[in-house]
Amino acid sequence: SPGAATNSPAVIDRAGALAKSQREFIEENRSLLTFGLDRVDVLQFPVLQRPLWQYVATLLYILIAFYVAKFVDWLIHSRLRKWAERTETQWDDVLVNLVDGPVKVVVFVLLLNLGLQLFNWPEVVEGWFAKLTVLAVGLSLLLVVLKAVDAAIALWRKKLPPGGDRDFNEHFLVLVGKVIKGIIGVVAVFTVLGNLGFDIRTALASVSVVGLALGLAAQDTVGNLFGAVAVFFDKPFKIGDRVRVGEVDGTVEEMGLRSTRIRNLDGFLVTVPNKEIGTARIVNISRRPTIRTTFGIGLTYDTPAPRVRRAVELIEEIFRRHPNTHDLVVHFNRFGDFALNIDVVYWCRLTDWKEFTRVFQALNLELKARFDAEGLSFAFPTQTVQLQAAGDPVKPTQPVSSASPTQR
Repeated sequence: SPGAATNSPAVIDRAGALAKSQREFIEENRSLLTFGLDRVDVLQFPVLQRPLWQYVATLLYILIAFYVAKFVDWLIHSRLRKWAERTETQWDDVLVNLVDGPVKVVVFVLLLNLGLQLFNWPEVVEGWFAKLTVLAVGLSLLLVVLKAVDAAIALWRKKLPPGGDRDFNEHFLVLVGKVIKGIIGVVAVFTVLGNLGFDIRTALASVSVVGLALGLAAQDTVGNLFGAVAVFFDKPFKIGDRVRVGEVDGTVEEMGLRSTRIRNLDGFLVTVPNKEIGTARIVNISRRPTIRTTFGIGLTYDTPAPRVRRAVELIEEIFRRHPNTHDLVVHFNRFGDFALNIDVVYWCRLTDWKEFTRVFQALNLELKARFDAEGLSFAFPTQTVQLQAAGDPVKPTQPVSSASPTQR
């Protein structure tokens, strides 16, 4: 634990050596560091068991620390920031933004602490000054780390690809930044408390119990967040894609941290929890490279074989000539119940459903016009009904059969 680390022999030795070297430096330069006030007779008057010059010198150190911090702030804004803006690289701008603010606090506290070490203050006062130094430095470093997280998230957001799911990505990155900063903040608080002498083992145990209770109470929320993480990194779909998630088939309209909203083919808005999306089998229909279509054409049974062959040739001619069709397969595949069936399979290069239906309609209209011009008849289901008197023998007849086109 941090408390145990601060009491280790190695840490104590290093702290003792640092304090010894600091005392030696103070003794060698006391007249300079006290501004000579310890030699002024009028300032030897005791106030609260301490000479007056110590209070005056302390006030001077506070003023010096304040103005040095102001000078550092001016240096960062008027020199370093302008220099960083003139360069083409981004790392120097990020570095200036990181040190802006926290470095002033660190400079102020360290200079003030150096001045206070000159004087023989009571142990209680020195203890509070030491704790104040640890707290100020710790909070300053925490601020630097949090600003670094913000800079990383901002850089990540700039690299997001344009698209319909950009809003979701930005919301997700904001959530990631908050979670990371929250974890860093908790670790920093416990680290500072440990260095201030507090026993943090009890607090850690309490936090563990509370975290377990919250985790059990918010299982669905956590599951939805992890589902959002899976969607963010795997990118199975984006806003505007037509997807099939379980029994839901439709267009993705909105992606949130808790759920994803899909407009199904009937026009209803279906809200699917991200927990289900994270474990479901997702079919992204919009990302298919082509659209495969299979349908059948039925010719009447009185169509002779040469005319059936001509029908196959017409279909191949019409579909192969179109620029958006490829890999055509046409064949007379079976004798149906009511028709001579010709099976047609082709792929369309268009993936937009509306554009595809326009192409399909144009092909069907041309097919109908060419069949009419060639005198080829489409079949449709028919029945032959034979009437006979009771007791008459049944006479075999030749039924007329036809069929209608089907599409698969």
